[in-house]
Amino acid sequence: MSVKFDSKKLFGMIHTQALPGTPKNNLSVKEIISQAKKEAVLLKNNGIDGIIIENMHDIPYLNRTVGDEISTLLSIICYEVKNETKLSIGLQILAGANKSAIAAANSAGIDFIRAEGFVFSHVADEGLFNSDAGELLRYRRQIGGENISVFVDIKKKHSSHSITNDISIDETAKAAEFFIADGIIVTGKATAEKVDASELLSVRKAVKLPILIGSGITPTNFSEYYNLADGFIVGSYIKKDGIWNNPPDAKRIRTLVKSFEKLMK
Repeated sequence: MSVKFDSKKLFGMIHTQALPGTPKNNLSVKEIISQAKKEAVLLKNNGIDGIIIENMHDIPYLNRTVGDEISTLLSIICYEVKNETKLSIGLQILAGANKSAIAAANSAGIDFIRAEGFVFSHVADEGLFNSDAGELLRYRRQIGGENISVFVDIKKKHSSHSITNDISIDETAKAAEFFIADGIIVTGKATAEKVDASELLSVRKAVKLPILIGSGITPTNFSEYYNLADGFIVGSYIKKDGIWNNPPDAKRIRTLVKSFEKLMK
């Protein structure tokens, strides 16, 4: 387990269908698992290096907590997707349910989680988030999950950072590195919005950790960011019409992968 960045990596998102108990749920557990596995195979067969599973259809999100019905099903999905694809698999449980994600990832035998609210406070549409780095990494140690990497969003999208307006993004990255994050994720201000290249460069210079871009990557802007990051997380572009809540589009996945492979040569 864990992810090695000996080469640049391209991660595709699976947004699981709305899970049991959430307002938009209309599928059975069996159907939800089947859909996730189908999308995973599509991503693998079209050249994606790794997959991040996320419960983005579970709107509106809770703040830092989810029910057992969510974390247990996501663990099963992760286990099934890992066995089906043998790729690097990550998990994010919205919103900021990082401890639940570590537990689910450990049970599923996957490689990493994507964590928000790891350092400093911010206000998201779910409410106020305070840092959970200390609690999260102690919990990871307690359950024997040290092989699970924790990649952390800084100055996270869909959030107000006025509380920490006097702390730059590079200082935030340094704090995450000091608090033993395994990687840094930089995003635009919202889903599918591109990253500010100057901010990305600032983070690149500030830390020695792997840096991933978490939003806005497309075949047309890949070259702008390629040399500044170690990993690229793509959700919206690889969906039909580039809309995150549409099904994945094999043609768009292939187009993205080809542009990535061309830069790697």
